[in-house]
Amino acid sequence: MPPPDAADTAIVQPLRSRLGLPHGALRLREALLAGLGGFLTILALAIGGLQSGALLLIAPFGASCVLVFALPQSPLAQPRNVIGGHLISTIAGLCVLALVGPTPFGLALGVGLAISCMSLTGTLHPPAGADPLVVLMAGAPWPFLITPVLFGALAIVLIGTGFHRLVSGKAYRARG
Repeated sequence: MPPPDAADTAIVQPLRSRLGLPHGALRLREALLAGLGGFLTILALAIGGLQSGALLLIAPFGASCVLVFALPQSPLAQPRNVIGGHLISTIAGLCVLALVGPTPFGLALGVGLAISCMSLTGTLHPPAGADPLVVLMAGAPWPFLITPVLFGALAIVLIGTGFHRLVSGKAYRARG
């Protein structure tokens, strides 16, 4: 049986070179596991939403899965950042929606405010920067903060923690 990295060396490395991709890209096994983690998380939220009749999934959660499953030790992927970033950004969006409305200025203000607030609180999570856009464009009510935002962010963190502990073998939480 070939060593675990044989497929990576024989198949992926030539493709990386041909496409001009950096050498720091994930190995084949890591990339497939990251994809599996994201798949399982989004599937759980989508099925849970269908069965409960509640909205549990928003587009920024797909981007959160990229960080949690492909770059689990990134400071931007940590539980505090995922949960806090989504909550803070959604609150920013809800406040702007109430005060300014879904105007071009409101959309821009929501994102700018979210970035500033996440930066000030140490909860920077780039996918959450899109939350105010979702809130303003959908005209979301305040309960949107709980479902889907809090519920979904918690699910991403819990599934990510379990997945990395049981399947990928990577440490999810950064040491520091």
